[in-house]
Amino acid sequence: MTVDLVGRSVTVRVPATSANLGPGFDTLGLALALYDELTVTVRAEKGAHVEVIGVGAGEVPSGESNLVVTAIRHAFDHYEIEMPGLDLLARNAIPHGRGLGSSGAAIVSGIMAAKGLLEGVVDISADQLLGLATEMEGHPDNVAPALFGGLTIAWTTADGPRHKKLIVHRGVSPVVFVPTATMSTALARSLQPASVPHADAVFNVSRSALLIAALIQSPELLLEATEDKLHQNYRASAMPETNALIQVLRKNGLAAVVSGAGPSLLVLASDPAQRLVAADLVAKHAATPWQSLMLAVDFKGATVIAHPVEASA
Repeated sequence: MTVDLVGRSVTVRVPATSANLGPGFDTLGLALALYDELTVTVRAEKGAHVEVIGVGAGEVPSGESNLVVTAIRHAFDHYEIEMPGLDLLARNAIPHGRGLGSSGAAIVSGIMAAKGLLEGVVDISADQLLGLATEMEGHPDNVAPALFGGLTIAWTTADGPRHKKLIVHRGVSPVVFVPTATMSTALARSLQPASVPHADAVFNVSRSALLIAALIQSPELLLEATEDKLHQNYRASAMPETNALIQVLRKNGLAAVVSGAGPSLLVLASDPAQRLVAADLVAKHAATPWQSLMLAVDFKGATVIAHPVEASA
């Protein structure tokens, strides 16, 4: 189906995310107040052109193969509507390949842009947004918090992915440490065994349950609640400095974990002062430069704003 959308324009804002949070492998995710912003305008000419400002400028594709464009096309194809010509302006702040959900943010940006452009043509529900994004990402732990904000629990059913959004205790103060090195998610996943000991599985179930309580009610439990035996130890050899810093931080009472697939690390401080302690420890023990990002939890998730259509002359 062809729909005349020429002149429509939307701006989308999507937060960074940190998945897993220690024990919650492929299940838990947290939205962080660091944003990619995308403006998409429909033009009469076919094709797509992407201009990137900030992270990824001069590196990511500027045409049809751009991940955001692919996500927009995925949504249009799902509703059997021909994708129009597009001009995209991306202002990116989320680091790429660092475990902060940059690919998930790109996918969510495209899905949300399609939702905005198709307003009044099709109504895309929250479950449909999550389903479309998960089809592209492969698992919902990053795209759920990017879409909905806050702390999310994500799971899959026979009818598709589902999520529950929770509000994080105001005492929880995240800080992310970002190295210059990158990490492939595919490589990180390849380092994990096909099965794990029963005791380790039980261990992670208990810690995941405890982590929910710690994040929404009892931040003083965050250190114990972020213990993990399912993925971080197996991936440690691929990011030795990340692993070494996590050990230092945890020995000093700080709830440090690998952010997503890494190599960034996330500290879930139980009060703002702990973030300064964490920054001092990383500066003292890091062998290479690490950027510290003291971020709030994003409670809103992805937003889309439609701009007025300009009248033709």
